[in-house]
Amino acid sequence: MTKSSLPQSQNSTQDTPGKEQKSRQLDFLAKDTLIALTIRIFGLILTYVVQVCLARWMGKTEYGIYEYVISWSMLLGIPAALGLPRTVLRLLSEYRVKEDWGHLRGLVRGSWLLTLLVGVLLSLGAAGVIWVLNSFHNFTYATSLLIGMALVPLQALTLLQLETTRAMGDIALAYTPSQIIWPLWVLCGGFLLFDANHSLNSLPMIEVATLLLSGILLFQLWLLWEKINREIEPVTPVYSYQQWLGIAGVLLLQQSFGVILNRTDILMVGSIIGPSEAGIYNAALKTSMWVSFTLQVVNMVVAPLFSSLYAQKDMQGLQKVVSRVTLWIFWPSIVLALGLIVFSKPVLSIFGSGFTAASWSLKILIVGQLVSALCGSVANLMVMTGHQNKSVIVVGCTVLLNIVSNAIAIPMFGIIGAAITTSLTVIVSNVWYSILVVKYVGVRPSVFYSLFSLFNSELAKKS
Repeated sequence: MTKSSLPQSQNSTQDTPGKEQKSRQLDFLAKDTLIALTIRIFGLILTYVVQVCLARWMGKTEYGIYEYVISWSMLLGIPAALGLPRTVLRLLSEYRVKEDWGHLRGLVRGSWLLTLLVGVLLSLGAAGVIWVLNSFHNFTYATSLLIGMALVPLQALTLLQLETTRAMGDIALAYTPSQIIWPLWVLCGGFLLFDANHSLNSLPMIEVATLLLSGILLFQLWLLWEKINREIEPVTPVYSYQQWLGIAGVLLLQQSFGVILNRTDILMVGSIIGPSEAGIYNAALKTSMWVSFTLQVVNMVVAPLFSSLYAQKDMQGLQKVVSRVTLWIFWPSIVLALGLIVFSKPVLSIFGSGFTAASWSLKILIVGQLVSALCGSVANLMVMTGHQNKSVIVVGCTVLLNIVSNAIAIPMFGIIGAAITTSLTVIVSNVWYSILVVKYVGVRPSVFYSLFSLFNSELAKKS
């Protein structure tokens, strides 16, 4: 053995475990992505079936009240959660890497109790407002809204337990209860009520949905604590509420900006042009979101790994994961985008013959979604690596840009103006995020870098 070959052999034996570990990480990531994809597809199908069945059993008025109440509970569940779900997702991964079991147990327990407390207080406050408004101006669905406010803390806990379980590495346990089991049980409950009474009203349906979600959350919580007790040492919980709430406040602000951003174009189209045009534009907007379907699925899985690798300071491993998932996002997004562009009119005609007028709006919106796919999971990278303060500036400026641009473009160009503005907003935010990721995180997230790296590695293998 020569002198020069000895270090090479040593490096080889040292590198092999690291390479095997990274390979296992990617294998687990691929497996979890497949699980998430399956849950997401079945969840979408099941949700659609539930909506159709309940609408047929309840009629449009009662179903409208039911959906109205559920929508309000979901909306109020966001501030009730205080931004803690995303905080837990980021910090639990970090605590696991550092083996800081005291803070891990404290965060899980403390965030759950705080979310429950705030959720109950917010639901009581909302119920009080509804009661006062109803005493001055009686409206028919006040009772349904009052009962539905019990869902607010449950919706907040749904978000929290999903992200907690996700951070603990169990994708199936994280998403199956809320996206599969709850809709399925709601469907069964609705069928039993309809079969017994030959009619179905919103009030008993809301009560059934509330009871079912309570039971599902308790069962998920029990399984989560069983998992934590198996995997984590039984130590005294350590609470750092000031640090946690500081991070959570920024993430809640970012999430609020995101909700505003997602609704601004539809609300402004409806206000400036009219509800008919808003309906047509909404069909194009919802259809264009299929291009980012793979991005959404990958983000369901990859966020905790981003946090773990960054906490370990494994920048090479982080870059490898980022490059791999960017390619996973890119290819399906390209296929979906091209398919929707070519068949834009037939797809929109599913909504009705009048919706084909949004064909060009759909094509423009698809361009923005495709650029988002080209950039990869940049928003997730910023949050999961602790750069949420810089990230919230991007979202805030993007909201302002979106509102001002829509105010100018919609009166001039109608729904095409809204589509141009929305796509421009998506492109600006994703490019901005990409620049920040390169500067502050230290990895290159774009698909072009990923393709270039893949091409170089293939050349190296052949040579």
